[in-house]
Amino acid sequence: MTKLFKYTAIAATTCALFACQNTEDKVQPNVKSETLKLWPQPISKIKQDPKLEKKIEALLAEMTLEHKVAQMVQPELRSITVEEMRQYGFGSFLNGGGSFPQQNKYASVQDWIKTADDFYKACLDDSLDGSSIPCIWGTDAVHGHNNVLGATLFPHNIGLGAANNPDLIKDIAAAIAREVAATAIDWDFSPTVAVARDDRWGRAYESFSEDPAIVRSYAGKYVEGIQGEAGKDFLSNQHILATAKHFVGDGGTDRGVDQGNNLASEAELINIHAQGYVTAIEAGVQAIMASFNSWHGQKLHGYKYLLTDVLKERMNFDGLVVGDWNGHGQVAGCSNESCAAAINAGVDIIMVPEDWKAFYHNTLAQVRSGEISEARINDAVTRILRVKLRAGVFNDLPSQRLHAANSDRLGHPEHKAIARQAVRESLVLLKNNHSLLPLNPKQKILLAGDGADNISKQNGGWTLTWQGTGNTNDDFPNATSIYQGFKNQVEAAGGSVMLSENGQFSEKPDVAIVVIGEEPYAEMQGDIKSGTFEYQPITKADLALLKSLKSQNIPVVTVFLSGRPLWMNKEINQSDAFVAAWLPGSEGAGIADVLLRDVNGQVQYDFTGKLSFSWPAKANAKPVNAPYTDKNDALFKLGYGLTYQDDIQLAQLQEDYADMPKLDTSSDLVLFSQAPKLGYTFALNTGEQSTAINASVVTTDAITFSSQNRFVQEDSFKINWTAEQKLSAIAMQQNNGINISAYADANAALVFEVKADKPVRGNINVLVQEKQQALDTVSINSLIKTDGQWQPVAVKLNCFKQTDFSQPISTIWGLSSAQMNELSVANIRLSTAEQKNLLDCE
Repeated sequence: MTKLFKYTAIAATTCALFACQNTEDKVQPNVKSETLKLWPQPISKIKQDPKLEKKIEALLAEMTLEHKVAQMVQPELRSITVEEMRQYGFGSFLNGGGSFPQQNKYASVQDWIKTADDFYKACLDDSLDGSSIPCIWGTDAVHGHNNVLGATLFPHNIGLGAANNPDLIKDIAAAIAREVAATAIDWDFSPTVAVARDDRWGRAYESFSEDPAIVRSYAGKYVEGIQGEAGKDFLSNQHILATAKHFVGDGGTDRGVDQGNNLASEAELINIHAQGYVTAIEAGVQAIMASFNSWHGQKLHGYKYLLTDVLKERMNFDGLVVGDWNGHGQVAGCSNESCAAAINAGVDIIMVPEDWKAFYHNTLAQVRSGEISEARINDAVTRILRVKLRAGVFNDLPSQRLHAANSDRLGHPEHKAIARQAVRESLVLLKNNHSLLPLNPKQKILLAGDGADNISKQNGGWTLTWQGTGNTNDDFPNATSIYQGFKNQVEAAGGSVMLSENGQFSEKPDVAIVVIGEEPYAEMQGDIKSGTFEYQPITKADLALLKSLKSQNIPVVTVFLSGRPLWMNKEINQSDAFVAAWLPGSEGAGIADVLLRDVNGQVQYDFTGKLSFSWPAKANAKPVNAPYTDKNDALFKLGYGLTYQDDIQLAQLQEDYADMPKLDTSSDLVLFSQAPKLGYTFALNTGEQSTAINASVVTTDAITFSSQNRFVQEDSFKINWTAEQKLSAIAMQQNNGINISAYADANAALVFEVKADKPVRGNINVLVQEKQQALDTVSINSLIKTDGQWQPVAVKLNCFKQTDFSQPISTIWGLSSAQMNELSVANIRLSTAEQKNLLDCE
């Protein structure tokens, strides 16, 4: 029995001991004091140093209440200046996903280093705030230093789980630590040790496995890679602070809703969702991040029993607990600006990206009023200082302490080799009929599909931008696309490679490798809300491509890029071989290493990857986890994966069944929510010039796009038309287009929200475009109120008289103007529901 089946073996024993509840049981769990003894008691290898503890006491005695509270507040880089840091002396700051020095996506390593040193010096400057405690900088380096141009990007955790190689995980984490240190950043918000139990969750790919045994085996190794090992190189100048996240139960929310409600029993919380924290604490992890989710209706950021009684006391965690992005604001009775409950529950550092000033002053008032005890403040600051002293941040500038020892590490060949190995080991072979793989490299090989030469797609979310969208291959100077990896090896062997996204060719190939998959997403934007696990339930564009190639008697190898298993029996049936490649990162050549023979016809690398998530047998969105209650739940079980030694012919898979989910046009089809959906991207268009929107601010000579934070990060944007008599537009577009005829037949409207602070000059038109046809525009001036308030705007599809909605739509939404105008936009969708402020042209 391999490690991949450990959970299956222990599940019956676990439930017998702890009386597991069904996850649909909504009874409040028993959290009386006697349940505390059921939690594990890991012992950290990092022991408290009496000399260091005395130094903490001395520092604490010198600090005013203002100094202490400042240590507990964590603003975001985009919303605080160096001078403000000098004034307040906050203990830490972060850059969120898609946040960079000077908000420059192309910031150099030196830009990052200068920012680190500038903020560090400001923290130490006591001329304004009277404090000289150094601050630390935290970043989400979740699959490499993914905010920085040129970094090595590793497979996301779901792929690493399939590799089932804890030693490799340690090597990857150590490489990430060196690359983060190269930019002089002290602290990484990883690893994620969630156990994803419902693949509808938009963060499933951040989980190593549905199996807690795999997550447990990885967590401690990852922490040792980031921080170093006790008694060896712990927090040396090649290591940084790690963060195990998110405590606890984020992977087990009802229906897989991000930041949702976990209904597990306490036994299940312990034996499934908390297992990664056991080895992380044993390895000496210095930070643990509180989770957005609730447990039986109570938000974790305000759950004292779990954060203090369980984590800090029972599980012996002596590091710091950091909150997640405004997670405190979700606690009952709290807001982003004020939350005594989160601090009282045990959160030591409050991540308050934008409202830090109000939060700081409100917290001071709450301590003075007695709502928060000074003892709780002292405990929090003691933990923060302990972590800082262990990390040596008092010793020198970040550039000297970290960067100087790692100056050539970003994108280092050694790191790229580790990443390429990780790609090879993460691949899972699900089908290989007639032993089509491995391929002879001397053949004529067609590379098709929109993932073949798309480094952004092979990386997924958390890549340069938060959602991983808006990137081009040019944004990855040290990376290799999947196509380029095949091209290099095939041409060296004397074969030929043709690249054709749509699968068209002038000379018939011997074999086609079709690279398809999910578009990038992160967090709640990846949640599946449609009620189906079916891949591309609306467009079926990739299925059409596979069918086209098969109809021409071309053998097809499908390489599937995804953040989770999906129901795609139809696509698998159209494939002679099918490879789950997950989100492999920057080293796309690792796929060619496994799929191709060498020039002498020998196997280069066999498949070793095994599924760390069960593959669903049906499209209806039902969680599938081992051990299975129904033998028909999983098409491919946990631990499944073929090798080249296996001679297994996969029979035709069932493509339809009685409870097959149907497309529900009564539900909105989301087009933009923090990022464009369905494979569309934003562009700014003026005449023949088109500029891709690949950063939070993009400017041309006629129009400017800037992302905004309305309710959550990047959930809206502002368009400024800056030229007179020059027609310019923002457009959500793609080459192939999608078929939205079902929504047109259901009399849907194109719906979005706008905010206009100034009167409209000339016309603002909403636009759509059928593939290869002219733009179809409709003025929305009559719907826009210029009162500075958000309002809905709805345009029935019947207003676009020139568009045939039975054909693929290449531009599904856009706004144009030829005058100087300004408009903010959010929440773009197709909807068949009754709408206010509706333009109906019937």
